[in-house]
Amino acid sequence: MRHLVSRLLIALAALAAPLVAQEPAPYFKQNCMSCHTVGGGRLAGPDLKDVTQRRDKAWLVQWIQNPKGVLDSGDPYAQKLLQDSRGVVMTPAAGINPQLASELVDLLEAESKLPRSQFAGVQISDRPFTPQDVALGMALFTGEKRLANGGPPCLSCHTMRGMTGLHGGRLGPDLTLVYERLQGRKGLGGWLSAPASPIMAPVFKTTAMNADEIFALAALFEHETKHRGPDDQTALLNFFLLGFGGAVAGLVTLDRIFKKRLTGVRRQIVHRERGEE
Repeated sequence: MRHLVSRLLIALAALAAPLVAQEPAPYFKQNCMSCHTVGGGRLAGPDLKDVTQRRDKAWLVQWIQNPKGVLDSGDPYAQKLLQDSRGVVMTPAAGINPQLASELVDLLEAESKLPRSQFAGVQISDRPFTPQDVALGMALFTGEKRLANGGPPCLSCHTMRGMTGLHGGRLGPDLTLVYERLQGRKGLGGWLSAPASPIMAPVFKTTAMNADEIFALAALFEHETKHRGPDDQTALLNFFLLGFGGAVAGLVTLDRIFKKRLTGVRRQIVHRERGEE
């Protein structure tokens, strides 16, 4: 009986593990900083400095948990947010609940009072991009130059149009137009400094890119947006044909190997049945 109770407690602890309260500051950094800053200016979403002076806490808690519901209610302020974001609706981050939403609002209020918030975001230079910046960005993208904190190169999961051969991964989206999609270097910088995707977030949690690396990648992506290469359907076809050809070659090789082995086994059985040596 005692063993049964122990196992039950362990099972309940395992089920309760995902429900452990999350700290608001790490949660904001992982889930919100790709679109928002506190005092660093607008990214994909608005700057949240002094947001508690624009809306009351109850409204903000409701918005954080269910933006679509607030929009569907016809709330005029929510409609203005939607217009400012060019029709992009904020999606609730994973694990959000009333308590965490309330703590996030308190965090934003406290951070807004600081001379510089920890969520002001990475500061990207406004100077014009140069060919040298683009070349450095390409070296970082392909892994020819390693990221300072040891993060993987973009090439591991992404590609861009016009890259030769099978250059580029297919796990993530094509990045040819990412500079345009994220509305320039500032939005792109916000995303690269704290990517919120389920795959990128844990990878770059301890290997964040620095401002110089983000600037160089922004230069590359701006260049690709302006000088986009041809569609990469040929690369996809090459990938398929190479994979198919390799599979066929492997099957043929295995067939020859096992055919010889099976032939030898059958010959021995036949000889044994005939009483031959």
